[in-house]
Amino acid sequence: MTQKYIDILTSIGEHFNFGDELSLGIAEGIAFLTMVAISVLITILVRLFIKKTVYRIIKKTSTKYDDLLIDNKILLRLCLLIPAIMIKQLCDNCLPDFPVAIAFFRYLVKIYEVMMYTLVLDAFVNTMADFYNAFNTAKAKAKPIKSLVQVIKIILYIVCVLLVIALLLGKDIKTIIIGLGTLSAVLMLVFQNPILGFVGTIQMMSNDMLRIGDWIVMGNADGNVLEINLTTVKVQNWNNTITTIPTSTLVTNQFTNWRGMSDGGGRQIKRSVNIDISTVKFCTPEMIEKYKKYSLIAPYIEEREKEILEYNEANRVDTSQIINGRQQTNLGIFRAYLREYINRNPNLNHDMMMLVRQLQPTETGIPIEIYVFSSKKEWIDYENVQSDIFDHVLAAAPMFDLRIFQRPSSNASKS
Repeated sequence: MTQKYIDILTSIGEHFNFGDELSLGIAEGIAFLTMVAISVLITILVRLFIKKTVYRIIKKTSTKYDDLLIDNKILLRLCLLIPAIMIKQLCDNCLPDFPVAIAFFRYLVKIYEVMMYTLVLDAFVNTMADFYNAFNTAKAKAKPIKSLVQVIKIILYIVCVLLVIALLLGKDIKTIIIGLGTLSAVLMLVFQNPILGFVGTIQMMSNDMLRIGDWIVMGNADGNVLEINLTTVKVQNWNNTITTIPTSTLVTNQFTNWRGMSDGGGRQIKRSVNIDISTVKFCTPEMIEKYKKYSLIAPYIEEREKEILEYNEANRVDTSQIINGRQQTNLGIFRAYLREYINRNPNLNHDMMMLVRQLQPTETGIPIEIYVFSSKKEWIDYENVQSDIFDHVLAAAPMFDLRIFQRPSSNASKS
């Protein structure tokens, strides 16, 4: 069929007195271009058929995983091999009298095939990565494979380049690789960051140091991890800016990961208020009676008063002076009140540590620290729980004849 087409074109050339050789060259050139045009047309039609028919069938299926074939264009990229296959099969028939041209076009087809197969494999790798991320979202966050995918792609494209170079130079790929061995130092320098990033990613994954969605703090970065790449980790800060951190830096330097707080039973609240030392005093009977009216602390005061009375009587303490024997202080009762208050707070995790303690006095007063865990871990809810607790602490302190220290003190003239 092809030969008949060439004969017709040759006879037409001879009719116009082009000469035998020129007529044959023009005829076979037109035959070759016609074959190329037909192969391109077939490729376009096949791609159109896939888009209009196959894609519609895939989209109508119940499973979503086959949609990855559409998203990553595997089928469309496979269609790009059609011209190469047709040219390789029909080139001899279209250019029978030009073996040099046949060798040249076969040479170009091989280079084209290498590049197209690389694109197909690239799409296949993307599909496998998307399938992994879609099939098990939790596992994908815990052990992201994006860095591994990037390494595979780098290797894939390096092999592609080596094959193309080998074809251009007419050398065996082994010879090319051996020759590149002398440039290993340069290659190590060029790919230093990807190599360090890949090693860092493997370390982070094996030690479960970092996951997508983790809240980390490192330098100017303070927010959630959006992406873990081969060379960088992207963090979205709380002000919606993006900070990029080299992957290897996270392995070699210190950073804080708040995942334990998120996965645990509560988020830590550790804050103190400073009590003015001059307002701490022994409780008089009048103060005791006043504090007994506070329902949260009344049982504690009564039990404590009974214990103190029994001790003082047993030791024949002269209680005419308040400093003698055992006595309650307004600060001690206030601490007991705060313990009871946090024990009844429904927004705290009561299975975790709950502590009210007095810290070392300083020039700014006596710190009373509350150490608890909020059961609400989302930032806004957590801050509301913490603020509510210390709103109450600040408002309750004067009820126990205590004053919160502040500088400059507005109460200096009263003391």
